[in-house]
Amino acid sequence: MTTELFETGRSIRVEVLGEERVTKALDGADDFNRDFQKFVTEYCWGFCWGRNGLTRPQRSLLNLGMLAALNRGPEFELHVRAALNNGLSVEELQDALIQISVYCGIPAGMEAFRIATKVLAETAEQ
Repeated sequence: MTTELFETGRSIRVEVLGEERVTKALDGADDFNRDFQKFVTEYCWGFCWGRNGLTRPQRSLLNLGMLAALNRGPEFELHVRAALNNGLSVEELQDALIQISVYCGIPAGMEAFRIATKVLAETAEQ
């Protein structure tokens, strides 16, 4: 699985999501999903996140908006954690969720706040 783009992607993926999560995803890959994990690492994390036009907090904000609009709860939770890890403040997160509520609808906003509240509580416990 090693290419320059893969290594760049893996490095960024670890910085954003943490070594444990990335190792679990990559080491847990099997014959069926190994190519998908390579694709995600190279293109999502290496090619997309490896670009310089946006900061990591900006990328996190975009992801939160898109994932909330698409109603992708588990990925939204993952990216709330990533956003905080990328330096997004709680105030910025709150404002993003309010904007999500306005543009994606109150049900999407309610779910986003529910998930973010859970993540913030778990983060405070650590």
